[in-house]
Amino acid sequence: MRKEHERLIQDKNREVYWKRWGPYLSERAWGTVREDYSANGDAWHYFTHDQARSRTYRWNEDGIAGFCDRHQLICFALAMWNGQDPFLKERLFGLSGPEGNHGEDVKECYFYLDNTPTHSYMKALYKYPQAEFPYQQLIEENRRRTRLDPEFELTDTGIFDESRYFDVFVEYAKASSEDMLIRITAWNRGPEKAKLHLLPTIWFRNTWSWKDDPYQIKPKVERMADIHGMPVMRVYHPQYGERWLFVEGVPQLLFTENESNLRRLFGAPNLGFYQKDGINDAIVKAQRYRLNPEQTGTKASAHYDIEIAPGESAVIKLKFAERLDSTQDHFGTAFEEVFRERIFDADEFYRDIIPQAMSPDARNVMRQGLAGMLWSKQFYNYDVQTWLKGDPAQPPPPKERRNGRNHEWNHFYADDIISMPDKWEYPWFAAWDLAFHCVALALLDWNFAKDQLTLLCREWYMHPNGQLPAYEWNFSDVNPPVHAWAAHRVYQIERRMTGKGDFAYLERIFHKLLINFTWWVNQKDMEGNNIFQGGFLGLDNIGALDRSEKLPGGAFMEQSDGTSWMAGYSLSMLMIALDLAMQDPVYEDTAIKFWEHFLYIVKAMNRGIDGEGIWDEQDGFYYDVLHVSDGENIPMRIRSVVGLLPLFAVQTLEPGLLERLPNFARRIRWYLDNRPDLTENIACFEAQGVKERQLLAMVDEKRLRRILKIMLDENEFLSPYGIRSVSKWHRDNPFRVQIAGQEHVVDYEPGESTNNLFGGNSNWRGPIWFPINFLFVEALQRYHHYYGEKVRVECPAGSGNLLSLGQVANDISDRLARLFMADSNGRRPAHGRNTMFQTDPYWKDLVLFYEYFHGDDGSGLGASHQTGWTGLVAKLIQQNGEPQTRHAGSPANGRTRAKTAK
Repeated sequence: MRKEHERLIQDKNREVYWKRWGPYLSERAWGTVREDYSANGDAWHYFTHDQARSRTYRWNEDGIAGFCDRHQLICFALAMWNGQDPFLKERLFGLSGPEGNHGEDVKECYFYLDNTPTHSYMKALYKYPQAEFPYQQLIEENRRRTRLDPEFELTDTGIFDESRYFDVFVEYAKASSEDMLIRITAWNRGPEKAKLHLLPTIWFRNTWSWKDDPYQIKPKVERMADIHGMPVMRVYHPQYGERWLFVEGVPQLLFTENESNLRRLFGAPNLGFYQKDGINDAIVKAQRYRLNPEQTGTKASAHYDIEIAPGESAVIKLKFAERLDSTQDHFGTAFEEVFRERIFDADEFYRDIIPQAMSPDARNVMRQGLAGMLWSKQFYNYDVQTWLKGDPAQPPPPKERRNGRNHEWNHFYADDIISMPDKWEYPWFAAWDLAFHCVALALLDWNFAKDQLTLLCREWYMHPNGQLPAYEWNFSDVNPPVHAWAAHRVYQIERRMTGKGDFAYLERIFHKLLINFTWWVNQKDMEGNNIFQGGFLGLDNIGALDRSEKLPGGAFMEQSDGTSWMAGYSLSMLMIALDLAMQDPVYEDTAIKFWEHFLYIVKAMNRGIDGEGIWDEQDGFYYDVLHVSDGENIPMRIRSVVGLLPLFAVQTLEPGLLERLPNFARRIRWYLDNRPDLTENIACFEAQGVKERQLLAMVDEKRLRRILKIMLDENEFLSPYGIRSVSKWHRDNPFRVQIAGQEHVVDYEPGESTNNLFGGNSNWRGPIWFPINFLFVEALQRYHHYYGEKVRVECPAGSGNLLSLGQVANDISDRLARLFMADSNGRRPAHGRNTMFQTDPYWKDLVLFYEYFHGDDGSGLGASHQTGWTGLVAKLIQQNGEPQTRHAGSPANGRTRAKTAK
């Protein structure tokens, strides 16, 4: 057993708490809903980046490449100063939603290089310019640009010209579950020697200012007597008792308080002598009086003032430890030996997950993708009741907040480590993002993946009515119901990797999902006809109208994607019930209920638009249908992934399954014999496929071929890098509809959005999105599992190249993986036209996992560190192997490899 596996087992059994300390520090706490106490809910303006260095956070902290405990009471991160900037680099800078021409956007260059599930070894890289950071230029240039222009990035400013920057590597290695070794290595990549101030900083999250409690014990960090000439800080918190921070060398130790500078922020008197920005002002403004001469406080830094020659590096070392040991040589050979061991452990752990037969480049993409997912764990703290009414020791919030954002979620209470989509752009969980994260995370730590999925179903997250919270800006919004799919996939992954499935986990989450499924049925089927709505359903601006807004004149939308998600939800719940029924026959009764739901949804979906369904026989496609007040039904003839999602509603039953579940089989037979009006709509349940499998699918073979002819057409959906979200056909044929005297248009936009529909900071009108593509790959694998070589289609359409559905799935998977792989010219499509990323030796092997990708050239767009669901590429490579070397967009040359999702 690998050392990392041993640590995971010890942590699961609560023998050793290896996960108590991890990369749980956010990269942005300002501009979040939690920190917004305004009357109008303007989170971006209420707490700004400029205020963050001086203003104390209420709910969580942020920092660069940092770590903290699982309750974020003690925090550690790296601060820097190049001698030119107007303030210390303590947190990542980016534009707020109103500032960016395409919404919020981080304007820094940083990378997650390595991490293990217990965080026994972690490595990150931050690229710090030697000239003054162009804060104002980034703000002003992006303000000048319109939605028709690309974003103006840090690399566009010329700040990295002549390699005048520092590569600052931050590494952590756990000597034990409570002892963290810290190694910071700064390389001068420029042509001249340069000064760099490194300030590793330790501080406490301010939990004392919000409580009116005279008996609370305030934490404290203070300087102690040097040991062997090395500075030592005592770090005391009532929760953990004493901890110790050992510091190599002879840096200056600087102390202040994690308290707001009210004078700077609001022109009001400060409550004490020392504030959060005291270290900043002492270094940048030489205001030494801002530091506590008693060398004690709630925030402290070790200040290293170093000069680095061109091409050379400087290394500083620290140790955060549970015990004070005055006899040990903390930074000698033992220090380096721990790092060697933990790096070896990490390599050994990933050797079992990443196929070693792949190229170094493919292994690098997988390793960085998985590292990013582990670095994106974050402490998430939000008590809605307290947030709405205010804290005892603070002025009450404006009364308007009582009926403001999230007021219907008064029960919500979070104090947990959660996998985030992106710790800067989306430093809050999103329900459907999290489901995809867990499928990839299950490769590394299936117990964490199971805990994450279960967490959102707990009573302090799930609404009493059964709804899952969507995301922080609006818990009441509706994300696609993929939780059951993810729960079952994680169960299957663990079963495949260990030979045994976790029945108790599956049973527990199934019971909670029953409640959520009932909420969907009761709330999102407006006419009780098994055609569902749901709103934007995670697809933002994909429609002509904002689907989350109330439509004029009592009109409403019946959604192809909403109904498809519910058909898929029914099948996922059916498959979970069947797995549970293998051990407890009681679940056969529940399984038949979801079989029945699936039958009714499929019948409603497939009866055709003229019959008030959603399938369009003439076009061979599924469309949303707009119901207006005069009774007219208007098909929204937009060729988008909304019409492809019915493919996702597919499962296969293995041979012999029905014989093992006789009660379920008997009741299935009743439906087949007595309700042909329902069962004739499902694909091939009675006909046996490959190895006598049976198929449950919304889309039968005839419709499947028609849909795939459109989906696999390179002039429609098939891009060199995956399936587009809207057909390229709409570039020359925009969809137009008149509603209440106003024209609404959808055309093909392969890059950033040019309109502000549903916020406008992401685009579903042409780009490639990983989660949807991942579902298409899995769906095609399931169809192939049933049809085998019987069904072959042209891929690309019109090419004459006939492939099985498994080969089509592999082809799409390869296209997606190729976004990140260096081609024969060494260029990665995801990095677009950024020459530095494509050619510079210190940049070209660094990979960013963007939120979505240009529908034609594959360049990365949106959030740049969304390893959350874009990290699914690691699962695709692990499952399907390294992409075949060929020119993007060319046929798959009849390759025969075809695998089923496992």
